[in-house]
Amino acid sequence: MRFEISKVLDAIEGRVCTDPGLARAVIDLAEVIRYQDIDGGRPASLLRLGMVIDALSRELEEDSVQVYAVVHRALLSDADLTSNERMVVRRWADDGLVEVLDNPGDRMLEVADLLGLPVLSRVRFDGLRGRFPWLVEQPGRVLAPVPGAGGPAFIAHVGGGHSPVAGKRSPTGVKLLARQWRCPESGCALFGGGGGGGAFADLAGGADRSPAAQPPPALRNGVPTCPRHGVRLGDAGPRPRTEVLAVRVGGLVRRRFVLSEEQPIVAGRAPEQDGGIMLGQWLNDEARRWISRGHVRFELRVGEVIVTDVSTNGSGIRPAGSMAESERIPLAPQQSRVLGENDMIELYPGVQIGRAEELPTGAPFTPTSVMAEAPTMAMRLPRP
Repeated sequence: MRFEISKVLDAIEGRVCTDPGLARAVIDLAEVIRYQDIDGGRPASLLRLGMVIDALSRELEEDSVQVYAVVHRALLSDADLTSNERMVVRRWADDGLVEVLDNPGDRMLEVADLLGLPVLSRVRFDGLRGRFPWLVEQPGRVLAPVPGAGGPAFIAHVGGGHSPVAGKRSPTGVKLLARQWRCPESGCALFGGGGGGGAFADLAGGADRSPAAQPPPALRNGVPTCPRHGVRLGDAGPRPRTEVLAVRVGGLVRRRFVLSEEQPIVAGRAPEQDGGIMLGQWLNDEARRWISRGHVRFELRVGEVIVTDVSTNGSGIRPAGSMAESERIPLAPQQSRVLGENDMIELYPGVQIGRAEELPTGAPFTPTSVMAEAPTMAMRLPRP
């Protein structure tokens, strides 16, 4: 059973991030793990995060959905978690996958405001409506995870309903995300860093992250600040431009990925390049035979997405998302083309890649569960 739970936690780990381009909702991990009523289990369980992520995937009708988690530092020593769970949360902190804070305060709402993300929480936030008007002005922006048949369900704080609604990034968020930032504390897992140690040095991951994946700074009296260390961040210049692309197979959006000016990304059956987008696990036998290991290469140049076919068999462009065969534009091996607005590159019938916000889901099946390997006794769901 310990092995099964470890496999689930590894799967959940792939669904937490602080990347502004990939996160689909914001949560307070210390709150989520204590939703005891959704499974009737022990007082605190990290598996509940997986259950809430599954519920979000079902509502968004999308695979591989990721969440932005804010974590109180006390969770790292919470005796209600198992030693393995505490170790896992610490690893997430070390790798910059979650924000670990001495006093999270309203950081969850600040992140949601800066990035335009929905919030998953049962907290009412009554005293913060003046600072964040969207709490009451945008139905579906804040949803409470509650017990439901087969797992958690959502109820919107405002307007009822159960579908999460994203907003727009605030003007301040747009400005902050146009720059890259450096933390003066040594090995800061969120904002690179160099020299000095500090109160959170024991959590330092040591490895610099891509500027394109940096989380939004916290604002303290209008000053960009490291949310982990509470120190002023240095402006390290313009952040690389990015585009969020998505892979759709059989009508279901399987994953999102961020393309930046820093380096091209290759997608295919099983790309050999670091950071390549592997599609093989979602393909049927015919698609696997047609799609090359590395099939198409994406580059971002001066704000334009350039797609180049690097395959053996070629691809096709679906202009403006049209599925009419008469409008499909062949893309021969080694041929390049600018991916226009709403355009999709089709590697094989039913296998498309395009801008994430322009690639709707229309699949007749549900996303893959991160809880698939969970032992049944760890998931005692309430009866409907």
